[in-house]
Amino acid sequence: MWAASCLASCCAACACDACRTVVSGISRRSARIAYCGLFALSLIVSWILREVAAPLMEKIPWINSFHSTPNREWFETDAVLRVSLGNFLFFTILAILMIGVKNQKDPRDSMHHGGWMMKIICWCLMVIFMFFLPNGIISFYETISKFGSGLFLLVQVVLLLDFVHSWNDKWVGYDEQFWYVALLLVSLGCYVISFAFNGLLFHFFTPSGQDCGLNTFFIVMTLILIFVFAVVTLHPAVGGSILPASVLSLYCTYLCYSALASEPRDYECNGLHKHSKAVSSGTLALGLLTTVLSVVYSAVRAGSSTTLLSPPSSPRAGKPLLPLDKVDEEEEKERSKPVSYSYSFFHLIFSLASMYSAMLLTGWSTSVGESGKLVDVGWPSVWVRIVTGWATAALFIWSQVAPILFPDRVF
Repeated sequence: MWAASCLASCCAACACDACRTVVSGISRRSARIAYCGLFALSLIVSWILREVAAPLMEKIPWINSFHSTPNREWFETDAVLRVSLGNFLFFTILAILMIGVKNQKDPRDSMHHGGWMMKIICWCLMVIFMFFLPNGIISFYETISKFGSGLFLLVQVVLLLDFVHSWNDKWVGYDEQFWYVALLLVSLGCYVISFAFNGLLFHFFTPSGQDCGLNTFFIVMTLILIFVFAVVTLHPAVGGSILPASVLSLYCTYLCYSALASEPRDYECNGLHKHSKAVSSGTLALGLLTTVLSVVYSAVRAGSSTTLLSPPSSPRAGKPLLPLDKVDEEEEKERSKPVSYSYSFFHLIFSLASMYSAMLLTGWSTSVGESGKLVDVGWPSVWVRIVTGWATAALFIWSQVAPILFPDRVF
């Protein structure tokens, strides 16, 4: 007993030293990566608790306060939502605190980039505290998470459009034949992959002998959008580039596949239904990793996107009352630099991403039997993906025709 106690103490001390070492290595440049790591940790904790916390939560009286104990899936969903709520509140508080930070002289700039040990402790305490809240608060958070997830997907679409247009402008800006040829080859490649992918969707998700009109409608609608993208872009009045249209075509095709693959495994038109009982931990890990990468890219891109935000600089007015030596003057200039991205908006993206990831891990809080064990499976997920694809198409077409419809406005 004494040896076990000593071993536990040593392990705890080593863990603390390791955390302290990692935290001390986080610099201004790596702060965003650290926030992404913390967010990824929250997803891992959510996934683990979804798998193992149900038996324990059944014994907690303020959680299991029902006359008849719910099934295991209810407790799995509740565990994910509670971790997500703690994560959401953590980043929302940071977003509120960072409102109005314009330059590095603001004391909150140091708060954003430093104090990591305290942040990790606060995050852990906040997540733990969520398990003491009544079920009514969690149910309310579950409801608003659906709307927050939709908003996050909308931001994701805007970021994609910004990225594609920036990519096109950069290559065109070189004004060299090599880059024009590269634009053409990439565009053709995207179109070839899109049409081939749609052919595979017809093969797997519209099996013969089944009435799969809905799946056929989704795939045909995607092909129509691809055609409309090309027509609008190549119209003489628009004079756009084919690269954004081709990349958006590929993205809409991916969203269509993602929607069809998210159909319940017992749905006869789901070409993946034969593999419903062969889902491994590796498949789940791959789905979770895809979610993490998508969310992290959106957060980092949103935090630095000039389309969505551009923090105004606030240089110090006037001259200092006392003369500064050369070193102090350099430090003063460094600290007076405007921030490179909006800290508040950066944390807000993580707040919305917390809602989105909770919906993914719980199948949008919809029980679908055996498929409830899968990441992001169920009819709500299907329609969210489809609507996101249509919203992407609408925004892209609007970005092409808006300058023609409103020539006096800057877009």
